[in-house]
Amino acid sequence: MSEYIFKLPDLGEGTVESEIAEWFIAVGDQVTEEDVVGTMMTDKAAVELSSPVSGKVLKLAGEPGDIVAVGAALVVFETDASAETTPPSAEVPAGNGAAAPAVKAEVAAEPVAQAPVSQTRVMTSPANRRRARELGIDLSLVPGSGPGGRITRKDFDQYVKRQAIAGTPAAAPAAATPIPESTEVKVIGLRRIIAERMSASKREIPHFAYVEEIDITELEGLRKHLNSKKNDPSERLTLLPFLGLALMRALRDFPQCNTTYDSARNILVRHGPVHLGVATQTPDGLKVPVVHNAQSLSLDSLSAAIKRVSLAARDNSAKKEELSGSTITVTSLGRLGGIVSTPVINQPEVAIIGVNRAVERPVVVDGQVTVRLMMNLSSSFDHRFVDGYDAAAMIQSIKEMLEHPATIFLP
Repeated sequence: MSEYIFKLPDLGEGTVESEIAEWFIAVGDQVTEEDVVGTMMTDKAAVELSSPVSGKVLKLAGEPGDIVAVGAALVVFETDASAETTPPSAEVPAGNGAAAPAVKAEVAAEPVAQAPVSQTRVMTSPANRRRARELGIDLSLVPGSGPGGRITRKDFDQYVKRQAIAGTPAAAPAAATPIPESTEVKVIGLRRIIAERMSASKREIPHFAYVEEIDITELEGLRKHLNSKKNDPSERLTLLPFLGLALMRALRDFPQCNTTYDSARNILVRHGPVHLGVATQTPDGLKVPVVHNAQSLSLDSLSAAIKRVSLAARDNSAKKEELSGSTITVTSLGRLGGIVSTPVINQPEVAIIGVNRAVERPVVVDGQVTVRLMMNLSSSFDHRFVDGYDAAAMIQSIKEMLEHPATIFLP
């Protein structure tokens, strides 16, 4: 018997340390080579690490939420044969140009390079693994429709639904237990990163909020008319692509809002193309997938792109470029949109536009009371670089286009 020390590899992108997000093993477990041992979270990605050897787990580096330096001992194994204390020679390109041991990347904010994985391994996201453990589901029984048989969130949900319909519970019901007075939840992983970035945004950016009421009766009529001609429900339009087109037209006159701030160099980078961020709620937390060069897309193409990147963010199949590089962001709470919201700017951008719930209510038009479909746009701007007048003027421009939707499509 001998000990094998599995050290935390270089996960790329210049990472010098990583947070333990989740363990899939415990001290005393027998592990087979290539078994997934846990997930490490960097500022760029959630990365699943596989065991380089077979053996018994003697020691773990810490608990979820603890920080481990690159090169430090992560897991200590007891093995049958002697092994070196360095990771195996298989390598994948790392973001900083160095080579990193083979790991399987699971996207959380930006993915790192991904090495080929054995077909005998179940490929899925950390969120699906966690749900499978909670429900007592054997992931090897779940058919995967993703690349290489990867199990997507939709695959997992469909399997759970089939089990329920078949009368086979996903897991035995737990015995009734007393309700605890309180529960402590450690802030780790993607939730920690979200908290840090939101805090930094509010701390460093003087937010200027502006809300405008919009009559979208004609826009909704156009949307329903266009959708009536689409046989595929997945191709039907929401309000978001109309807002996206109107925003891109408005940015021609207000380019200071399609800008990112490089605080390290104290430089504003004013962008020509519009790389549209779409704030998306996922099982792992809020992500902002990006539709690059959105200004070149038609209404249907933009709608499809928004749906594609949002779905990829939710099922952790998004590519690196789909989760970085946005220049301005739109956000929508859908049916939960409320009357007004105060969206937080997605650093290093300087503006964000939020869609609230649309409701029918009586308004006065040409001296007559009539029922119209009304919706608020809630926006926030970085007041250091966008003056209040310009912010209001840009939202007014968007309002005019949405209230007269034919103007959205003018050259």
